[in-house]
Amino acid sequence: MNTSQTFEKFLSCIKIKDEKADDISYRYGRITMALNQKFRDTDSKTANSLQVGSYGRYTGINGISDLDMLYIMPASKWEVYNKSGGQSKLLEDTKSAISNTYHSSDIKVDRCVVTVNFSDSHIDVQPVFEIEEQDYHYPDTYNDGSWKITKPRKEMKAMLEFEDNKNRNLRRLCKMARSWKNKHGVYMGGLLIDTLAYNFLKSTTLYDEKSFASYDEMCRDFFKFLSEQSKDQTEYGALGSKQRVKVRKPFIRKAKKAFDLAIEAIAAESYKTKHNKWRDIFGNNFPKYESEEKEAHAINENYTNTEEFIENYYPVDIKYDLKIDCEVKQNGFREGSLREYLFKKIKLMPNKSLRFYIERNDVPIPYTVKWKVTNRGEQALKRDCIRGQIINDFGDLERRENTNFKGSHYVECYIIKNDVVVASDTIDVPISE
Repeated sequence: MNTSQTFEKFLSCIKIKDEKADDISYRYGRITMALNQKFRDTDSKTANSLQVGSYGRYTGINGISDLDMLYIMPASKWEVYNKSGGQSKLLEDTKSAISNTYHSSDIKVDRCVVTVNFSDSHIDVQPVFEIEEQDYHYPDTYNDGSWKITKPRKEMKAMLEFEDNKNRNLRRLCKMARSWKNKHGVYMGGLLIDTLAYNFLKSTTLYDEKSFASYDEMCRDFFKFLSEQSKDQTEYGALGSKQRVKVRKPFIRKAKKAFDLAIEAIAAESYKTKHNKWRDIFGNNFPKYESEEKEAHAINENYTNTEEFIENYYPVDIKYDLKIDCEVKQNGFREGSLREYLFKKIKLMPNKSLRFYIERNDVPIPYTVKWKVTNRGEQALKRDCIRGQIINDFGDLERRENTNFKGSHYVECYIIKNDVVVASDTIDVPISE
């Protein structure tokens, strides 16, 4: 496949599937009807609610689990709730109404929203009062309670108008960026991703009339744009609304790694290398090299592809920060950390002991930890030792391995909470002869 066909297929793979979209619409409809019955004595499944967030901006991708909706309250109810304790009462009344449709144990009040939990996702429902220009007051129960302002329609309008002016490239870039975020455990909110993609395309006219055939270069330049953002910038003005969007954790280092991989992918002479480099950026949803299995069997006719992919088992929605490192030892003596090796561009030699461990993690307990150890290169094929299975952690929050043979191997760690991958990290393991 050429570049155009490959990226078109990639975007098709990460598109929200029809059955998932049907489930989301059904759930939105049931919640909307419950709230209309409570506050307006009507049965409408569509009136007075607004799909917002990534799904509402049409920038979400398959596996999306974090959904948002606004319920627009009748203006006549403002005086009922605009008083001391009114914000908490509004959220409790919203929860009570939804409890008539969904089991109350699956519904929680969380400061500004009512969260409705499902086995594969959750919907944050925010009751709001409309003010001028389609902005909304929403309740914040922090301290004694207050009203804050949200402007999702301005964000959605900016997305739509800009999308038309950039040959439909904005939403596609937002979706590809989400795939990168999920693959590399980048702790970025959806609105920040959409805002940065918007800022990037606003800064250049190079892609105003380009499409799939130029998406390799567009992605490369976008990652370069991300990697050059100021380390000191802690927030951005959201597209359209200009409301402040916080930078939760630094993303520059991981963007620089993606930029370097994109340069290598574009420069690669073989299609196999191109595909593998893009898959290193975007993960399993990026199309495989078509002849990969055939060429692997030419090296070893008994080769079996044992690699597993976490997104086939759980939705991926990165909400927390995770960093793993590795202690390198030989003959029982510590030689340093793997990240120090990588920083100094030093490759590992065989016969070293490796202890991969979680260095930083802010996921609240309880959660489950899983690992993935994948071998690459001709030696791995000859030995039929690709591995790549998803492995349970046994409570030590670590994984012990050895450097056995040459190749650009890698280790991934995943943290699963409420059946969703909420944090992940990857570390390369380059081994020389």
